[in-house]
Amino acid sequence: ACNLHDCLNKHTYSPDKCDHLLRELYLCCQQFYDQTNNQGESTACPMPRVVKRWLTDHPPKRYD
Repeated sequence: ACNLHDCLNKHTYSPDKCDHLLRELYLCCQQFYDQTNNQGESTACPMPRVVKRWLTDHPPKRYD
């Protein structure tokens, strides 16, 4: 979360440059919720349904 915050501060006008860090955070949150059967609580993670929706709406970028 700290790396994401620093990146967003550095790239104020280009937040898309921080997408990889946002993805890492959401993947971490998803793993946390999977391990706690969606019952865990974290100030760094949005609610489980928000995490799932974001990951669905933002599939990994393919580099061909």
